[in-house]
Amino acid sequence: MHKKGLILIFTGHGKGKTTAALGMSIRAAGHGLKTCFIQFIKGSWKYGEMEALARFHEEIDFHVTGRGFTWKSEDVKKDTAAARKAWEKAKKVIRSGDYHTVVLDEFTYLLRYGMIDTAEVIEVLREKPADLHVCITGRDAVEELIELADLVTEMHPIKHPYQQGIKAQKGIEF
Repeated sequence: MHKKGLILIFTGHGKGKTTAALGMSIRAAGHGLKTCFIQFIKGSWKYGEMEALARFHEEIDFHVTGRGFTWKSEDVKKDTAAARKAWEKAKKVIRSGDYHTVVLDEFTYLLRYGMIDTAEVIEVLREKPADLHVCITGRDAVEELIELADLVTEMHPIKHPYQQGIKAQKGIEF
């Protein structure tokens, strides 16, 4: 048995992908290990993750880089430009050697929608520092990413309160 920096994918249409990545980030922080958490889609609205992770500011660098939920976009060109700018930042972070873990939250959408080149992402991940863990979240992970990953978990919804007419609630969905 040996150690290596893992590529982890949390995908699927069920709830819990970002939450799993947050839990992993908090676990690393508990050991004094640095994480860079980059959110690619979520916009500027306030949600609990931001407030909670601010308490771990020495161990977790948290960045919100998106303009909101892309599938509701009124300007895909601006969304694509923001995604590419965030990807440039992510590449620098991945290559920096400054972190134990890098989380690319809601990143799968950028590949699925063709905003970021999949081949480039695969190349960057193959060349990452050997001990760096990279966690990627979002629905519909592309096959190339799944093949490269060391761990892939698919969140599959069986039942959700929204189906019963219950709206998103503070502390549960945001």
